[in-house]
Amino acid sequence: MPQIHEVATITSKGQITLPKPIRQALGVATGGKVAFDFDGAAIVVTRAEEAEHSDPAIAGFLALIEQDIASGKNISALPAPLAKSLKKALRTRVDPAQEIEGDIRL
Repeated sequence: MPQIHEVATITSKGQITLPKPIRQALGVATGGKVAFDFDGAAIVVTRAEEAEHSDPAIAGFLALIEQDIASGKNISALPAPLAKSLKKALRTRVDPAQEIEGDIRL
């Protein structure tokens, strides 16, 4: 890898902007994460890999729903309008990374 030397200015809040050549070399963009490791003499900046988010409360809730579905307990028919809108939504391609625009109605 070629040697890159860049200088960044620290703001009054202790923040810096990673220079563009450094961001490009690390392969990070807006919203990306970097890790800083200090060994007493130097700081090494690396791209931080995104970890899968795991919420134990949600995992437990989903496990309960799975048990109910498997046993047929606490299951009832969906209201017809909701079932119809869910079937319609199945035909719609969704990009989970796409920003949500406008108001959301639940």
